[in-house]
Amino acid sequence: MSVVSEALAWLSDPVNWSGTAGIPNRVFEHVRISTVTVLAAAMIAVPVGLLIGHTGKGRFVVVTLSNVGRAIPSFAILGLALPVAIKLNLGLGFWPTFIALFALAIPPILTNTYVGVAGVDPDLVEAARGMGMADREILRRLEVRLAAPVIMVGLRTASVEVVATATLAALVAGGGLGRFIIDGFAVRDDARILGGAILVAALAICTELFMGGVEKLARPRTSTA
Repeated sequence: MSVVSEALAWLSDPVNWSGTAGIPNRVFEHVRISTVTVLAAAMIAVPVGLLIGHTGKGRFVVVTLSNVGRAIPSFAILGLALPVAIKLNLGLGFWPTFIALFALAIPPILTNTYVGVAGVDPDLVEAARGMGMADREILRRLEVRLAAPVIMVGLRTASVEVVATATLAALVAGGGLGRFIIDGFAVRDDARILGGAILVAALAICTELFMGGVEKLARPRTSTA
C-alpha cells in the first residue's frame, strides 16, 4: 500500500473525525488562530498604511518593515517569542504562535494599503479637494474606495501565508492541523504526516478562493448608464 493510499485511508477513518484530537476540532483551532492573527494585523496595518499613503510621510518605514518582515523566517520569530511568552506567563501554544504569525501578516497588509492609497490618481484627489472635501473625506470617500482592491490583495496574501504557516503552533504545544504533522513525525506515521499536509494545503486553497471572492466584491463598481 502506497503512502498516498494510506493517507487517504487515514483521512477517511471515522476515528480521526471525532474528539478534541479529531480533524474538525483541529481545523477549528487552525482557523481560529489564523483569523485572530489576520484581524489583529489588519487593525494595525490598515490604518497606518492609509495614513502613510494619504500623507506620503513614513514611506521609508513601510519599505523597511516590509523587507525585514520578509527576511526573518517565522520559525525564528517563534523561537524569539517563546521565551518572552514564558517570561510574561502567557503560556505556550497560542501567544508565541500569534506573535510569529502577526509579524508575518503585517508586511503584505501594510505595503498594499500604502501602495493602494498612494496610487490613486492625484488629479482625482485635487478635483475632490477643489470641490471642498476635507482630507478625511477624501481618504474615506475616494482613496479608500479606489484602493480597496489593492488592500484586499494584501489581506488575501497575508491570510494564505498565515494559514500555511500556522502549522508552527504544534511546535510550541499549540493546536491546529500542524498537530497531525508533528505528532506523525514523532511516531513515524507517514500516513498521518501526509494527511495533515493535505488538510493544510486544502485549507490554504479554500482561504485563497474565499479571499479571492471577497476581493472581487471590494472592486469599485462602474456604471454604464
